[in-house]
Amino acid sequence: MGVSREEIRRIAELAELEVDDRLAAELEGQLSRILDYVAQLGELPRDAEDEADARAVRLRRDEPSADPLLRPISSFAPELRRDLFVVPKLGELAQGEDE
Repeated sequence: MGVSREEIRRIAELAELEVDDRLAAELEGQLSRILDYVAQLGELPRDAEDEADARAVRLRRDEPSADPLLRPISSFAPELRRDLFVVPKLGELAQGEDE
């Protein structure tokens, strides 16, 4: 399955992109390889019941788990006031380092 140069020009026109002949030839090859790869993926068996089938795609189980970023807000800052981060005023850090 390939992409013709005419199709590339049509896509470029729809995307309002300028594509010269050199770039169109390059895109033709790249897009054709991508579409060939996608077509190969479609040929892979979807069920991996037979262990002898080396071409079977093995996927992990999709199991819900806790999001590691869902932590209490207090874990993100050493000090909070009314659920807001308390940070030093501008210049306080520089003054503290000199003293």
